[in-house]
Amino acid sequence: MKIISLNTWAGRIHQPLMDFFKKNKDIDIFCLQEIYHEAEGKEPDARSEDAHNLFIDIKNALPLYEGYFRPAFEDFYGQAIFIRKNITIEEEGDVFIFENNNPEQRGIHSRNLQYIRLNISGKPTLIANVHGLWNGQGKTDTPDRLEQSRKISEFLNKSSDQKILCGDFNLSPDTESLAIVEKGMRNLVKEHGITSTRTSFYDKENKFADYILVSSEVIVKDFRVLPDEVSDHSPLLIEIE
Repeated sequence: MKIISLNTWAGRIHQPLMDFFKKNKDIDIFCLQEIYHEAEGKEPDARSEDAHNLFIDIKNALPLYEGYFRPAFEDFYGQAIFIRKNITIEEEGDVFIFENNNPEQRGIHSRNLQYIRLNISGKPTLIANVHGLWNGQGKTDTPDRLEQSRKISEFLNKSSDQKILCGDFNLSPDTESLAIVEKGMRNLVKEHGITSTRTSFYDKENKFADYILVSSEVIVKDFRVLPDEVSDHSPLLIEIE
């Protein structure tokens, strides 16, 4: 089974992003961040005109997949998971890991963890898709981020399933916030010595944001940072048995 995690940059590089989905026909699950859904008239600051219906555009590019959208801010902006229609999922949902519903603090808005549960070759499996708190002040530890990580860890630890956690964490590799989430998990970005998860569209110094972590039961066949420049984030690919 192959999974791609990608922060879509709200579809700013729209056509190359659509082409990326169309060409990756062997992927079973896409875990996506920065997704707009029916946002016309609701979000004047959307990254581009193409952003407003990004969820529908991706759905049209992936006709063989079922799409699930979970908003983090109001009802139109959040995460999405697309999974092949021939794969049966047992549960889909989300839990909030940070809450701030003040519309005047648009960037520092509530954050949720989207998840699906399914059975992979007889193994109950939990796949979690997260977009961690942004605060405009780098990717260091803050009280809110530490609490967010504790909530992620608590949610994962409630399940005895094998686990895959992916997304844009907005964290540097050496933070305590990331260490909290790493407990009992393998951080594949660290294991593989990855030095950047950002593309050339990102011109700041800290090139880390995106991670995939797996529990010890998960047998990883492949892990790569893909070279496709369809966002300011690089797509991360994991293949598991």
